[in-house]
Amino acid sequence: MLKSEKEEMIKDLHEKFARTKTAVLVESSKVNVETVTKLRRKFREGKVEYKVIKNTLARRAAQGTTVSVISDDFTGPVALCISYDDEVAPAKILMDFIKDMETIKVRSAVVAGNKVDANGVKALAKLPGLNELRGQLLGMLNQPAGKLVRTIAAPASSLARVIQAHADKSQG
Repeated sequence: MLKSEKEEMIKDLHEKFARTKTAVLVESSKVNVETVTKLRRKFREGKVEYKVIKNTLARRAAQGTTVSVISDDFTGPVALCISYDDEVAPAKILMDFIKDMETIKVRSAVVAGNKVDANGVKALAKLPGLNELRGQLLGMLNQPAGKLVRTIAAPASSLARVIQAHADKSQG
């Protein structure tokens, strides 16, 4: 690889690392092409980028970004799972995919600028995703409004039932 190609790759990686909300570093040894293809498909569906990286270039690209906290872990055959939007998505997809596998192991991660170990990634995977949190928040916001509407409507419906009962009694 030419020096200019390396510099271009470092620049491209640096831009990606600067935009990263979550990056999970995985150790991938003896993984067949079929498995990696399935994993990449899952990541694409979840809007997560899966990138096999050259360690020396990744270390240089990580300087000055949030990914720099895990740059010491760039050793051996590794890949990086990068999310630009949802902090939980890479951990969820990865932990679901590798739950029974021996060939792919989580080494470390960076979440919102903080270094997290493999156990932290497992805990992160158990959290609800961004869309689930939005749904829960929306439900919590709508709940008081629904109670208010029922409370305001209660006297009117009670009055209507009393009038109906009186009308039924006078006819019968």
